[in-house]
Amino acid sequence: MKTKPLIRQIYPPYLVITLLCMIAVGVYAANTLRHFFIEQTRSDLIERANLLVHQIRPLLSSPHNGGIDLLSREIGNRADTRITVILSNGDVLGDSEADPHSMEKHLDRPEVAEAFSGKIGSIVRYSWTLKQDMIFVAIPLERNGRIDAVLRTAAPLTDLEKKLKHIYGQIFSGGLAIATIAVILSILIARKISRPIEEIRQGAEQFARGNLRHRLPKTGFDEIAGLSETINGMAGELEKRIQTISRQRNELEAVLSSMVEAVIAIDSNERVISMNAAARKMFAPTDARFEGRIIQELIRNVQLHEFVRKALATRENIEADILLNPGSETIVHARSTMLRGAGELYAGILIVMNDVTQIRKLENMRRDFAANVSHELKTPLTAIKGFVETLEQQKETDNPEQTERFLQIIVRHVDRLNRLIDDLMSLSRIEQEKQLHSKSVRLKAVLEQAVQICSARAREKDVQIHLDCPDDLEAEVDSNLIEQAVVNLLDNAVTYSDNGSEIRIEAVSDDTNVILRCKDRGIGIEKKHLSRIFERFYRVEKARSRKMGGTGLGLAIVKHIARAHGGRVTVESAPGQGSTFSIYLPRRI
Repeated sequence: MKTKPLIRQIYPPYLVITLLCMIAVGVYAANTLRHFFIEQTRSDLIERANLLVHQIRPLLSSPHNGGIDLLSREIGNRADTRITVILSNGDVLGDSEADPHSMEKHLDRPEVAEAFSGKIGSIVRYSWTLKQDMIFVAIPLERNGRIDAVLRTAAPLTDLEKKLKHIYGQIFSGGLAIATIAVILSILIARKISRPIEEIRQGAEQFARGNLRHRLPKTGFDEIAGLSETINGMAGELEKRIQTISRQRNELEAVLSSMVEAVIAIDSNERVISMNAAARKMFAPTDARFEGRIIQELIRNVQLHEFVRKALATRENIEADILLNPGSETIVHARSTMLRGAGELYAGILIVMNDVTQIRKLENMRRDFAANVSHELKTPLTAIKGFVETLEQQKETDNPEQTERFLQIIVRHVDRLNRLIDDLMSLSRIEQEKQLHSKSVRLKAVLEQAVQICSARAREKDVQIHLDCPDDLEAEVDSNLIEQAVVNLLDNAVTYSDNGSEIRIEAVSDDTNVILRCKDRGIGIEKKHLSRIFERFYRVEKARSRKMGGTGLGLAIVKHIARAHGGRVTVESAPGQGSTFSIYLPRRI
């Protein structure tokens, strides 16, 4: 509906009421004055008629001698009053304004008829004789207890109307002045009432804009001042509550945004209520506006959708692992709990998700490690036990050559066990050491020592090892660990290189790293194995590796040595083209 200002709603009714009152008062005053003047004239005419009774009554003894008419004219001219004497038969004996002989009978006149009945008759009516409004008063003239005639006095209303019009004009002027004053007062009163209300409206607009520190002035009437005080109090309480809510919301947002875990709140209709920064980063929703959107629109993950539906349906705390993206290795562990609104009503679920990719990988590695260690230990132990039992069964037979062969096999498996245990102990020691025994060393000397250790096996296969390292190249490293890492790389290179091939060891440096490279021209490694060859007990060709005496821990030891120095190890290889292993070491630890 269309609204109007308060002053337009207050002022017109006040104005109409004022004008109606003024009109009513004016009409009442005019009627009262008219009635007053008419009554005053009537009383005056009665008094004049009573004064003439004693002069006209004696003349009634000879009514037709013209004396009554002469007296009527004389007194009527002096008193400015019309005087008429009427006999009981209706004949006019005398009239101050007209010729009695030309006048008709007057018995039908109301005032005359009333006077002949013994009363004083009076009336205001139009006079056909004088052609104007007149006020007539008629009194009976009695003689010997009998009404012989009626004396009638009359006065025109022309002068009275003029006086009344003058008075009406004064009343109208006074009423107009009073109405003008009333209009001005009405405007002032309306403004006085509307101004504080307008201030309250403007203050309410300030509150609506968020300026709750604005205060309304306590002016105007007591009721409006009380309303302003109440609204100010309400604004103060509202400001305190909003500050409390804002502080709590900021604290909650700070907690949620600082959480590593992804947190998503979902209502019972599968619509997102809230999502912290970790969740947005984890799932990368396409739409920045997520509040009120259905979870299926924001996050395209079937496993998460099924988890949400199950949690909403069961209303129980559930847990599950979810693959973040199809084809990826990222795994998140999701836990759900119920959300309760006001009155402990069910409002939805809260999902907390942790990235457990590394944990699951470590668990898989641990399981693989346990299985691999068990397998690696069980194979030589089984062989040793079998040959020992065979020797016990053949101890009575005399076959020294077979006995010697069995003993050599047992010794070979025992050596394998020793190497396996040594590698495990080395790997454990590298992982557990908190601080390296690092010092600045010449890398060429460390590399020469590693080449010397592997030279015997290289000569057996006629493999040439070439070392390329500047004499002045130094690095702050643990020389024993670096020597072990290079030995492991050289040993693998010799093992998987053909007879008569070459192996190159080189060391270079840039602004931040010292790089040790081991290049061979061996059988190479397929691409699918490159990402896993540094895992413990991982073998590209398991049967061939065991046959060649490998433990499956050499490259894992190299990786951990590089990490212990704050560096890394990489590999480039292709089947039939050899392999290149690179160890990146920081120049400063």
